[in-house]
Amino acid sequence: MGAPQARFVRLAETDRARVTIRVDGVDVEALAGDTLLVAVLTYQGWLRRSEFGGEARSGFCLMAACQDCWVWTEAGDRLRACDTPVRAGLSILTEQPDTSWPIRG
Repeated sequence: MGAPQARFVRLAETDRARVTIRVDGVDVEALAGDTLLVAVLTYQGWLRRSEFGGEARSGFCLMAACQDCWVWTEAGDRLRACDTPVRAGLSILTEQPDTSWPIRG
């Protein structure tokens, strides 16, 4: 199965260095200087699912002000996709990892 339908189509600056990141366990090729938002939306049509109903979200303000583009590292750290540059080996999740707290007795 190929990549999902992309929201962004790259028309210029295609000669920048290639960088591989992982999105939900899938290798995704980006270009050096891309933000996570650009990298993900060049690969697929949405960035994440809304926690308030599951609708697909693709970012809103694109300038790190609106809280709509949060993604997570596998360790559970939040990143704003619109202002986080890609870097080789970065692995992100588009759904929040398990946040349950252990119960100690």
